[in-house]
Amino acid sequence: MRRPAPPRDIPPPLELECLKALWGLGEGTVRDVRQVLVGNRNLAYTTVMTVLDRLEKRGGVSRRKQGRSFLYVPKVSQDALRRFAVKELVDAFFDGSEEELARYLRASSQEGNADGMGAAL
Repeated sequence: MRRPAPPRDIPPPLELECLKALWGLGEGTVRDVRQVLVGNRNLAYTTVMTVLDRLEKRGGVSRRKQGRSFLYVPKVSQDALRRFAVKELVDAFFDGSEEELARYLRASSQEGNADGMGAAL
């Protein structure tokens, strides 16, 4: 039987899209967030509501009642999430060494475009 993956600090893609929408809005209802996301994909209102509810349970957003709906506010900053993502990248691909990542980035920028990922797989 497969063991469950350890919890990640980085939210799954759809939760991240909702957070990005809220960072841009500052705060918003399900309808507001869905309106931002509609440009990328046609998501049902209930899907966005479920994702925001999940984010609220995990501590990524807070919500307060406003009339008949909830107003969502991001609790995690974009900068904090970027730090988590970089740490995860450094741990997974550079054995925890930020210096190795910096060296890689310097070498990559000097070489121009990096090789396509398809060649590596």
